[in-house]
Amino acid sequence: MESFKTIEPLELNTKNVFDLISNRWMLITAGTKDSLNTMTASWGCLGHLWQKNITVCFVRKERHTFKFLEKNDYYSLSFYPEKYKKVLTYCGTHSGKEVDKVKETNLTPIFEEEAPYFEEANLIFICRKIYTDDIRKEKILDPEIINSFYTSDGIHKIYVGEIVKTLIK
Repeated sequence: MESFKTIEPLELNTKNVFDLISNRWMLITAGTKDSLNTMTASWGCLGHLWQKNITVCFVRKERHTFKFLEKNDYYSLSFYPEKYKKVLTYCGTHSGKEVDKVKETNLTPIFEEEAPYFEEANLIFICRKIYTDDIRKEKILDPEIINSFYTSDGIHKIYVGEIVKTLIK
């Protein structure tokens, strides 16, 4: 079992953050030892806002993970080697309302930080929520976005989190 090392976000050496999020995907995880949920996401941002290093993730209110994000002040974003693509696919196509994703995927949760994360990851951001808001259809300027992503009533909530810890292997 390879251990994690804490680094500053600016020390992160990744070739392409766009590839990291959109192609390699991530797990958004929130909860406690008693109850957690995780979901796969390919929408998100890394950046700098209000003199803080931040992440931004988007979660539909219908997703089971939504209630965990709402209930907890912290969440984790975790990234995985390519060999875990099937695990991330499973976590993105099954609901925690119906299955225990951790059990079904054999992920190993770690609870040493404010938010749970998984041993199998190779990069983790522990984040403290600092801003949330709903995406509002009337504020979207590109009608193609509405037609492509918001044909039903489901809407995303935006979570901006201050990165409080960055862990790598």
